[in-house]
Amino acid sequence: MITLGCLILSTVAVHSQQLQAPSLPTGLPSASPSVPTTPVSPNTNTSDDDGSDRTKEETTGNSASQSPNGVLTANQILMIVQSRPELVVDLKQVMADYLQQGGTTVQVDSITDDMLYQGISSNAGLRGAISVWLRARGYLDDLDLEGQSIGAQGVDDITRSPTLSSPVGIDSPGGLGLTGTIATDSGRSETPNSDVTTRKNSTSSRDDLGRSSQSRSDRNSGNTTEIIHQATPYNLQSLRDLYSQVPEQTSKLRRFGSDVFLERGLATKQMSIDVPVGPDYILGSGDGLIINFWGGISQSLPRTIDREGKIVLPEAGAVSVAGLSIQRAQEVVQQELSRQFRDAKVAITISRLRTIRVYVVGDVQRPGAYDISSLSTPLNALYAAGGPTRSGSLRIARQYRGQKLVREVDLYDFLLHGIRSEEDRLEAGDTILIPPVGRQVAITGMVKRPAIYELKAEKKLSELLDDAGGLLVAAAVTRTKIERIDPQGHRVTLSLNLPEGTTREASQVTIDEFEVQDGDRVTVEPILPYSEKAIYVEGHVVRPGRFSYHDGMKLTDILRSYQDLLPEPADRGEVIRLLPPDLRAEAISFNIPDVLAGNEEMSLQPFDTIRIVGRYEADAPKVQIHGEVIHPGEYALSQGMTAAQLVRMAGGFKRSALLDNADLASYDVKDGREVISRRQAVRIGAAVNTYDSSSDATLKVGDVLTVHQISGWNDIGASVNLTGEVTYPGSYGLQEGERLSSVLRRAGGFRSTAYPSGAVLIRLQVKELEDKSRNELIRQIETTSAGAKLAPSLSAQDDAATLQLLVQQQKEVVSRLRGQSAIGRLVIKISTDIASWEGTPADIEMRNGDVLTIPKRPGFVLVTGQVYNASAITFVPGKTAGWYLQRAGGSTEGGNRKEILVIRANGLVVGRGSNNWHEPGVLDSKLGPGDVVVVPQKVFGGSALWRNLFASAQVFSSIGFAAALALH
Repeated sequence: MITLGCLILSTVAVHSQQLQAPSLPTGLPSASPSVPTTPVSPNTNTSDDDGSDRTKEETTGNSASQSPNGVLTANQILMIVQSRPELVVDLKQVMADYLQQGGTTVQVDSITDDMLYQGISSNAGLRGAISVWLRARGYLDDLDLEGQSIGAQGVDDITRSPTLSSPVGIDSPGGLGLTGTIATDSGRSETPNSDVTTRKNSTSSRDDLGRSSQSRSDRNSGNTTEIIHQATPYNLQSLRDLYSQVPEQTSKLRRFGSDVFLERGLATKQMSIDVPVGPDYILGSGDGLIINFWGGISQSLPRTIDREGKIVLPEAGAVSVAGLSIQRAQEVVQQELSRQFRDAKVAITISRLRTIRVYVVGDVQRPGAYDISSLSTPLNALYAAGGPTRSGSLRIARQYRGQKLVREVDLYDFLLHGIRSEEDRLEAGDTILIPPVGRQVAITGMVKRPAIYELKAEKKLSELLDDAGGLLVAAAVTRTKIERIDPQGHRVTLSLNLPEGTTREASQVTIDEFEVQDGDRVTVEPILPYSEKAIYVEGHVVRPGRFSYHDGMKLTDILRSYQDLLPEPADRGEVIRLLPPDLRAEAISFNIPDVLAGNEEMSLQPFDTIRIVGRYEADAPKVQIHGEVIHPGEYALSQGMTAAQLVRMAGGFKRSALLDNADLASYDVKDGREVISRRQAVRIGAAVNTYDSSSDATLKVGDVLTVHQISGWNDIGASVNLTGEVTYPGSYGLQEGERLSSVLRRAGGFRSTAYPSGAVLIRLQVKELEDKSRNELIRQIETTSAGAKLAPSLSAQDDAATLQLLVQQQKEVVSRLRGQSAIGRLVIKISTDIASWEGTPADIEMRNGDVLTIPKRPGFVLVTGQVYNASAITFVPGKTAGWYLQRAGGSTEGGNRKEILVIRANGLVVGRGSNNWHEPGVLDSKLGPGDVVVVPQKVFGGSALWRNLFASAQVFSSIGFAAALALH
């Protein structure tokens, strides 16, 4: 089944070689401009002689971010999309429009991100459409001025699109015909690149205006500027203000007026030109007229002025009206018709405006011949041609009529002041010439319109500031700097040389006298980000924050009474002062009651911080309560507080509390040199429950009250768990001091299949100790140095090989220990005859949480470790460990026969050092069911320390293995 994604991608692949139509030769023919007359279309296929398809459209912009044919590469488009993810939705619409032009209708919602990215990567035609769309909406304009050169022509402008046109709404009354059309050889008019910029969704076109406006507003930061707050050594608001940096004002600039000619969509070309004209409109060949006359007869005559400037009237013949105003033409027609019709009255209106052909040349985006409205001005013609290029002037647009210079138009009059002269209308054959850009100066920082400005008559800095909209309120005029290229070709930095504290009015004289030059970059720095006349109040006050400072200010100007403080302030406060010249912090303490009473006064200085703390914050009097209360901890000591009140503040007693006596520990400081401690018993139950004041005790600073626990409380609910071969396995409640024999009798004793010699008793306390020992053993093994592992008798040539072997052993042992959890087995020695060991040391006292497992009789002996056939061997009464070892094939060459272990079924370990001289050796020991014979691994070349650690690790692992075997 063919999916929609496959269909879209296959359609895109079909058009992967289809870009733009070929351009006409460079130059200005009489009826054809040097711009493409065929818009970009996915159905237009052009190839070079070498067979490679490429775009033939001539690009007049100079962008370093695009390929020579004006189309961005796939990587460049994807980088833009990555930085602006919100463009994905719009680019999907562009892709849908592109495919629709090729005859494939696709819903935008059905285009996935992967389809879009694959289309961008594989389809040059789609990249061309996306490039035009991005360029027309200003997404390729935000080039940083710092990244561009400031050459002989001044500050470089950003790249603008060769397809720019007028913004939405420019075709309004008084602005007729701004968009215009390109004049072609056939005499028909076409709108350039209309297919590329057509959007089926008009909402996106409207959004473009908001995006452009938003980008401009982002660059104008208003009266605020970015501030970098550095880390401060003290927690002071004054220092946080002072540790503020104003970053260098390096905002991205664009040439002023560069976005005025941005193409906003096809809507600007399709707007109606049906607007009223005034009575002074001069008629010409091609104008359509409607002549209404009445009197003896009423009639409406549509007429078009012919090439000779005449119209034909009934009964009157041809009448010449070209060159006449509408009002004068109406008088002439009425005069002619009055001769034929009695009392004839005439009214003439314009039904269709004629088009005139003008030429736009020079540094414009699309030079050529344009058929535009007869009401058009030079500004209208420039909009039709896309506006000046980055190298074209915005201050001089020359209008020629033949060889005569009619006028020079300054576009800044329109851009800055909105002035458009309606008297400067074009006539057929007029030429608009845009010369190269003149002097340019960049201004950034705290001005209302940061941009790159072209200078005409402006020479002074004040005139440049006027063009930039003036200074912002937060501008520091004294911190204005100018980067300039001197006559020797060196970059220099100048300043206005205004002293600190100079007012803006006094600075105006210097600004009026300072001359700017071509290529200057003016930066107006912001004022300091903090107030130089402020004090700060923080802590235990009603109104913390920043306050205005004035000369002669006193502490009582801020702290007038206790109403300015929160309840229960401390007696001492402090003023943290920043001492000049390096503003080091110094604390000056004061007595709050004396200050409020007027007995103490303190003068304040700028940046002082008044800090007040609460009574319970500055060495607050506190007491503690521990033990059997709901909320033990530390509490503030109030005047006259008793032990009973402290218990109530702590939530009262727990059920486990001992109410007879509580322990109260107090201390006194003697002569400021030593602490004397004392303790007393408090009948806390009576003091709390019966409010007996004689049983209570008054607390002092630092007292500690401890409420004890009832004896045996932790044993309430104690139980043990019996599993395995007992008559009634399960959980049994445990009485204090109850022993193993008692619990077994309550469980009905042993079953006939029980094997008490292999009983496993697991105790939580033993498990914790075992786990601690295991971790300590791992630590010792891991921290043993390489030298400590080697035996001193080894030769130098054997050290490396032996050490490598020992390191491998170390890794294996540590891995085995980490993977083996602690069991917590307590070794016991019992039998089926409970009476025989009842009351003996074997009859141990049971603890809460104990788990006793009685296994069945195993019927085998296990031989493991370094043997040829580690296996379980059927138990034969009277046989020794050596006999079982032989049945397992004996010890391997790596086995350490001197350290063979026998782990009894009850958990006892029998080794070489555990037998007396009169007892048989390990291999001569007779074994019982469930016993385990362990042949440990031999250590080659290891030191005595390493051998001991290695042996301990093997024993630990073997014991755990035997216990796990007994449990299962």
